[in-house]
Amino acid sequence: MPPGGTACCPRCGHKLATFKPGSLERTTALAVAAAIAFLFTNMEPLMTLSVAGREASTTIAGGAWKMWMEGEKITALLIALFAVIAPALQIGFMLAILLSVRRPPAPHWVGTLLRWVGIAGSWSMVEVMMLGILVSLVKIAALAKVVPGVGIFAAGGLIVLLAAMSSSFDPREAWSRVRWVHGEWPQRVLSGGTDAAEAGR
Repeated sequence: MPPGGTACCPRCGHKLATFKPGSLERTTALAVAAAIAFLFTNMEPLMTLSVAGREASTTIAGGAWKMWMEGEKITALLIALFAVIAPALQIGFMLAILLSVRRPPAPHWVGTLLRWVGIAGSWSMVEVMMLGILVSLVKIAALAKVVPGVGIFAAGGLIVLLAAMSSSFDPREAWSRVRWVHGEWPQRVLSGGTDAAEAGR
């Protein structure tokens, strides 16, 4: 396909594939930015609460740990899984894939990561956490002084970067650079004609 071209089914018109020029390079930049935003999100306080001269602040991981210590273990585990572990795996898998395919042929285990990055992305729910924080801010504003921290702005940026990273990534281009288990490239297998189906097994 030409750069920016789209392949559609001639019968139903459903879009089958889109060629995104520079997809891997653009996604790499977004993944690195998302990793930086993720570190700030989990290292800097989300907000500072001030009530009667007393101040308190915490990070996402710190909030999950506090809930665990207070006995809310299920809630703490859900926050840790959806807002910390899943986004970290999504970004980590994506960076590992992008760095591995820069010099093809990429090792065959990249194919496994290509499957797992989608699973991690579906469990990453930073935006849901942000919605909950915003709702809490509205309710807490009448009781205490709330000062947004660096973490909450980093979390907002992380949401945008994760969405842009997923939208920019072209898995077909990454798949085309992965070495098959038997050591051949997809390009070589496809050029083999009738042996392609047998090689795919």
